[in-house]
Amino acid sequence: MQPFPHRYEVSAEAAVTGDVTLNSERLQDLKSAAPAEFGGPGDRWSPETFLVGAVADCFVLTFRAVAGMSQLSWTSLRCEAVGTVERVERVTRFTEVTVHARLQIPDGTDQEKARRVLEKAEQSCLISNSLKVPVHLQADVDVHRTAA
Repeated sequence: MQPFPHRYEVSAEAAVTGDVTLNSERLQDLKSAAPAEFGGPGDRWSPETFLVGAVADCFVLTFRAVAGMSQLSWTSLRCEAVGTVERVERVTRFTEVTVHARLQIPDGTDQEKARRVLEKAEQSCLISNSLKVPVHLQADVDVHRTAA
């Protein structure tokens, strides 16, 4: 890891109508638009889906790191995040994000340890920790049993 501070630069460019193009050095351009709920086409990534996606992505990457440091054996992790936007005191904002993580572990792996690692990942997620909105974790641990 590189020393802090880390800086991430992104530019956004748009015309009067149409997509917004996001660009960052060494990355592919991304197109975005308003979601259907705000009058957009609904078939592109939007700032709202980027934010919720960042929570899910960060959770998975943080879990990988924490599981590696904890020497936890696991086979797969599926993370679904749902962000809720509401109007609160005349301000439209996210009011919560729920992360549902479904972790598969091999037979013989300590399920309680797996739950602790999931919780540690949720507590350590950079993106979640950077938001004002509460982030809730719902975790399921499934044991992957091999046929005898």
